[in-house]
Amino acid sequence: MWRDYAAANPVVAQLFGTYEAEQFGDSAEMADELLGLILDGRKRATSSHAAEYRVDDEPFPTIGSHWISCDGSGVPRAIRRIVELRVAPFAAVEAQFAHDEGEDDRTLESWRREHWRFFSRMCAARGSTFSENDELILERFAVVWPPEVANAVPLQS
Repeated sequence: MWRDYAAANPVVAQLFGTYEAEQFGDSAEMADELLGLILDGRKRATSSHAAEYRVDDEPFPTIGSHWISCDGSGVPRAIRRIVELRVAPFAAVEAQFAHDEGEDDRTLESWRREHWRFFSRMCAARGSTFSENDELILERFAVVWPPEVANAVPLQS
């Protein structure tokens, strides 16, 4: 998938020659569900717990970077490019961001409920607890590949 994208967008591929491949969530079912929201255009934002990057000693995502979204079986299905990024505490996430994540009924209330459950579960697995003051990485993205699901015009070569 990356080779096809890079061939169609050589300037972008040269500027941002690396990418990450991942599944959303913590199960194959959740990965498939969230990928479906990306493919149908409903999901254009995501959040992650900043502590996960710190614990794993990994750098935070950056604007312009590419992420290959895989289904629950690990098959690449879409390439996302980060277009906006900020760090904020869980308690500061606003309704528009919750809507842009595209999950559940898209309200801030459901976003808080479901993400609280998810981040609490992830923290518990690492032996820690989650709090409203924990920092999240909030990113908005464009789907840039494959063309049939892309929502943004990639940079031209």
